[in-house]
Amino acid sequence: MATEQRQAASGGDLEREEALDLYRRVRLIRRFEETVQALFLRGEVHGTTHLYIGQEAVATGVGSVLTPADRVAATYRGHGHALSIGVDPQALLDEMLGRSSGVCGGRAGSMNVIDRDHGLLGSFGIIGGSMSAATGAALSLRRTGGVAVAYFGDGATNHGYFHECLNFAEVNSLPVVFVCENNLYGEFTPWEDVTAGEILDRPRALGIDASQVDGMDVFAVRDAARRAVEQARAGDGPVFLEALTYRFVGHSRSDPATYRKPGELDVWKARDPLTVAAVAVQDRFGASAEDIARIDASVDAQMEKAAERAVAAPYPEPSGTYTEFRS
Repeated sequence: MATEQRQAASGGDLEREEALDLYRRVRLIRRFEETVQALFLRGEVHGTTHLYIGQEAVATGVGSVLTPADRVAATYRGHGHALSIGVDPQALLDEMLGRSSGVCGGRAGSMNVIDRDHGLLGSFGIIGGSMSAATGAALSLRRTGGVAVAYFGDGATNHGYFHECLNFAEVNSLPVVFVCENNLYGEFTPWEDVTAGEILDRPRALGIDASQVDGMDVFAVRDAARRAVEQARAGDGPVFLEALTYRFVGHSRSDPATYRKPGELDVWKARDPLTVAAVAVQDRFGASAEDIARIDASVDAQMEKAAERAVAAPYPEPSGTYTEFRS
């Protein structure tokens, strides 16, 4: 475990309704992923899936401070990244099922979603590919005032993309925020078994401002992300965030996650992002348990209807001219 002091949560700039909206976004990502899991077990989702359950606070917190001028490069665990910047849950679920009404016309599936209308550059199955895409986008964005965000896991910090992109971004003072979602495992391997030193030391060695944040607390992530995005947008070069988080499921659908240390999952589930957010909006923003229950019921109903519509939606015509870029 890294020893760097975590960023503290405040959320002091938020009003009650804004805080409740952040809780709703966390809840939507969780329910979306649970719906994908259920449909996969029914045989409706083909191929594999990499679920974001447990990590929802990271994408929600970062996405909440971005603007339409910004761009996001996601990982193959990218459903939460997409939803956090406004990608339509219905169109995204349709895409998971390969339907023509999907955000990419049913041609991208789970790991390769693109939505140019919402600034999603893509979801990348190649480890570290998101960093390359965001760094490239930042070359253009420095002329428009936008910021690029790259999400990647702790395992990507040992790949060539990581070192090349951070170096290039710093040398050229690019407006990019590198978000390392350290969920403690690179697929099935504990990160400390294959990673020398602390992850934060690597960007710092290049002169990049780097900090660590509690990735289970959406308000802490939002505060850290706001500072990082403002700094990058101001022309001060790249910023690095390491979000300490944990996936509650295996690496992919075929992974039972039997490699976890005894009791580890229970420790992290005690800080479930949903629970942390629900407590925060009640204790710090004056929301009630009824407010939380109302949001939960609304999201559940939304996703139940979305699942029904997705299953009923048509597949693309084999002779169609669809690509992953919908016009």
